[in-house]
Amino acid sequence: MSTSTLSGHALVRTMYGKTLWDNRRILTVWATATGLLAMMYAAFYPQLSADSMASTPEAMSGFGLDDASSAAGYLQGAVFGLLVPLLATFYGSATGARMISADEESGYLNLLLAHPISRTRLLLQRFAALATGAVLIAAVVLAAMLAVRSSAELDTVGAGDVAAQCLNLALLAIVFGALGTGIGATVGKSRATVFGITAGIGVAAYVLNGFAPQIGADGLRYLTPFHYYIGGEPLKNGFQLIDAAVLAIVAAVLIAAGTWRLGRRDIAR
Repeated sequence: MSTSTLSGHALVRTMYGKTLWDNRRILTVWATATGLLAMMYAAFYPQLSADSMASTPEAMSGFGLDDASSAAGYLQGAVFGLLVPLLATFYGSATGARMISADEESGYLNLLLAHPISRTRLLLQRFAALATGAVLIAAVVLAAMLAVRSSAELDTVGAGDVAAQCLNLALLAIVFGALGTGIGATVGKSRATVFGITAGIGVAAYVLNGFAPQIGADGLRYLTPFHYYIGGEPLKNGFQLIDAAVLAIVAAVLIAAGTWRLGRRDIAR
């Protein structure tokens, strides 16, 4: 068997691992930053006064800040309702934009596909690495929450409820990762363009979900992944099967569409 064939088989077997390895540094940064941010905001809970809780603007109630007096309500708003889901969105958008678009832009994608690995397998293994990263980020956030749960007087929230919310956090990141990967696979644009489109959609959905109640358009929240991420209030109600299933199905549909399109279009040279 020739050396090129051997290296091709090795590439097929290790594309998932290679993608994780190539992204190990940036993934460490994402996980560490998200975990530390969540821990910092959670640890602030004991310092809140009744006056500061009452002074929360009504316009922010759509982001979960309407019940900061309880531990679950505080975590739902200040931790899992504001910056943490945005970081998950940007992780998915940025990493998804790299999965196909970055290599196509540089010309490296053609070199990869010269080996015996199909476009479908390449995309799916890379997306699996992205999803693994999302799970790792959520696991770090979960560990951070459990680490400060007692000292921050948040132990009225069950560990299982925190885990349920972190599962939805991982799924949220995976949805936007699927969107970024799918857009890159479909349109063949630059990495920056794909990231801008994906992140723009994410921010627009985030804002819509947060401010829809203020404009009397609550029904529009069902059109955003953020509703299924936190609308069922896992921190109060535990694991929400339907919400998690919706997020998983949306991600699967986006990846399926991107895979189908990538297999049928010309790759930029």
